[in-house]
Amino acid sequence: MSRRWAGLALAVLLSACAGLQPPPVHIPTEGDLSLSGRLSVLVEGGQGGNAAFELRGSPSAGQLELSTPLGSLLARALWSRSEVRLQTPKEERRFDDLDALSRELLGEAIPVAALFDWLRGRPWPGAASETLAGGGFSQLGWQVDLSRFDTGLVLAKRQAAPAVTLRARLER
Repeated sequence: MSRRWAGLALAVLLSACAGLQPPPVHIPTEGDLSLSGRLSVLVEGGQGGNAAFELRGSPSAGQLELSTPLGSLLARALWSRSEVRLQTPKEERRFDDLDALSRELLGEAIPVAALFDWLRGRPWPGAASETLAGGGFSQLGWQVDLSRFDTGLVLAKRQAAPAVTLRARLER
């Protein structure tokens, strides 16, 4: 009887691990980003979540992987100029753009293209920005706090309803 349970447990474990296929090969170019750490997003009303992340590529072509604290892959977002896909262990979905993907997952669009620069500690060159006292800037309706950037913390808040808080702790 215990062999049957062990076999069933192994089958469930292997099927869970086999859900996501390896990503397509992305050849890095100068200016590509490769960052990892912890990411937390909270949308007013209770939506959001947190996960370990690996962000690679650029706003025009890249991938974002989200994992549990134990390292199990929860989701992988892949994008290029021609497509945006989200892979989970159960399905693969396509979206019109990165804003649509983040809106679907979180209930609100997160400016993913700007996030590439924000995580580097600078405003995105695609929109106007204003310097904030205490370290940081405002851009696209978000206040990006860089006062603890030297410790790897980037905090971005949007006050417009529904309020959104994005916290990234970068591995150094």
